[in-house]
Amino acid sequence: MNTQLLSKINTNIALQYESRLMISKLSHKIRLQLIILALFISGFTFANTTASETGAPQLEAEHSEKKGFDAGEMIIDHIADAHEWHILTYNHFHLSIPLPVILLDNGKLVTFSSSHFHHGTEAYNGYKLVNEGENKGKIVKVLPDGETIDSSAKIPLDFSITKNVVSLFISILLLCVVFISIGNRYKKNPDTAPKGLQSLLEPIILFVRDDIAIPGLGKKKYERFMPFLLTVFFFIFFNNLLGLIPIFPGGANLTGNIAVTMVLALFTFVITTFIGNKDYWKHIVNAPGVPWWLKFPIPLMPVVEFVGVITKPFVLMVRLFANMTAGHIILLGFMSLIFIFGNMNVAIGYGVSVFSIAFGVFMTLLELLVAFIQAYVFALLSAIYFGMATEEHGHSEEHSVEH
Repeated sequence: MNTQLLSKINTNIALQYESRLMISKLSHKIRLQLIILALFISGFTFANTTASETGAPQLEAEHSEKKGFDAGEMIIDHIADAHEWHILTYNHFHLSIPLPVILLDNGKLVTFSSSHFHHGTEAYNGYKLVNEGENKGKIVKVLPDGETIDSSAKIPLDFSITKNVVSLFISILLLCVVFISIGNRYKKNPDTAPKGLQSLLEPIILFVRDDIAIPGLGKKKYERFMPFLLTVFFFIFFNNLLGLIPIFPGGANLTGNIAVTMVLALFTFVITTFIGNKDYWKHIVNAPGVPWWLKFPIPLMPVVEFVGVITKPFVLMVRLFANMTAGHIILLGFMSLIFIFGNMNVAIGYGVSVFSIAFGVFMTLLELLVAFIQAYVFALLSAIYFGMATEEHGHSEEHSVEH
């Protein structure tokens, strides 16, 4: 009995030591992939600014013309990207962090601070940030009067560092600091018990390995894809959590931006396409067990299989985008009820606020769960796609026959 007990203890110690060595090695690979991810996403999000941040003031005349509280406009302004990071509004005072504006206008590079726009109320150097209409959130060229849009001029290419791009850089910096510090600690003290961030993140890292990578890829191939799976999982998870924080540096709806989720899905699609073995492509072009009349003369099944190859990353993109955006919209919708009923009657507004805040707290707690689930689902489906692309069907069939 004692011998068996000692054997089990030694096995557990060996597994823990192996896990910590793996985490130490992966931390440096994650750092590199985070940098690559940041470059790709920032490149796709530069032109995805569709609305100015909520709280940006209009002209006094426009304020007087508005009738009541527009919940839809408020919600869209909150979840959309912006050229400034709005923090708070008190009466007519607007506190925001101006961000760099970078334009490419007819081959000419133009740079200045978004503070020159004065929250979209003024033009600067012949450019204006539009706050309404079909060009809302875009920077356009205007005539010398500073108000009339120059219809003869093309809209300049906008490479500005927007709110979502800043949030991206913050999350990348945060992830690098966390994982570099953890990796260095594992290298210096590989035999000691985890402390601090180590003890917090080690179970999650092992969860990704044991419940995502190994089931989807198998024990022989999972290590090859662990850096990517960990990078994607923690990138989505951290940004989902940051999006729930209502104040700076949180509050940006990064994972609810379709350009960001598209880049993440494209990474999965490109990796799946390039690692696919001959069995994977054979099952797409000439699926076994399918009647010949579904392949010839009209290649129905190959077309269906190719459509499936494209729809897989599309589903990844839309699922993450839709779930995170819907959560923000529902939460803001509950908060909007306070102001909608408050415009009718102040007492009713105070009464509704109790229920709105209660539902808001419940939705926030639910969003914490959704933040983890969406990161888990994205990483899990990526691992499954990688496993399907690298599976050797001949060997798997022989193995199943033997058993």
